[in-house]
Amino acid sequence: LAHGGTLFLDEIGDISPKLQLDLLRVLEERRVVRVGGTDPIDIDVRIIAATNRDLKKAVADGQFREDLFYRLNVIPILLPPLRERREDVPLLVEHFLERLGVETDRRVEGVSADALAALMRHDWPGNVRELRNVLERGMVVAKGTLIQAEDLGLSASGIKLESHDPTLTLDEVERRHITAVLQHAAGNVTQAARTLDIDRVTLYNKIRKYGLRRGD
Repeated sequence: LAHGGTLFLDEIGDISPKLQLDLLRVLEERRVVRVGGTDPIDIDVRIIAATNRDLKKAVADGQFREDLFYRLNVIPILLPPLRERREDVPLLVEHFLERLGVETDRRVEGVSADALAALMRHDWPGNVRELRNVLERGMVVAKGTLIQAEDLGLSASGIKLESHDPTLTLDEVERRHITAVLQHAAGNVTQAARTLDIDRVTLYNKIRKYGLRRGD
């Protein structure tokens, strides 16, 4: 489908060793074999790959193929996390409110001064996706034409955690923390995994282990 155009591969740092090898072969041979097919098909595709992981470290740790890394790392573009470019927050807020207004068929004039201050203070572990989710929540719960700070659902640390209870087991502490992070990420598993600094497969396994459901 991408022949003659561009193929965007998101979360490239999370793919399995088997898929890394398959992708390397495609990039070197410039041909693919469809699933269930037998004939190779020549392709001409521009590859853009993205990751939030340090791939050089992943290569050093043996988690990512060195040959695939150098095959992909032709023109690297480093995008600093949102907490390191807070001056972009007001522009992104304006952009997302305009888009969300079209998607939700609801318009707000903007955010209050207190709300903007809270957005500027937040560390944004989930980066731009988290900002969009927070603004979407704000649009849904806002009672007036301006989103107020309390509409955003942000705490000082960005995640609302329960006070420490020394009677809790380690599993229960982990379950509660994962639940809080997932709630903060509006159920976005990729964003929650980034915040927890684990991969999505590990997070899915823990979600199953603790029997967490979207309603939780």
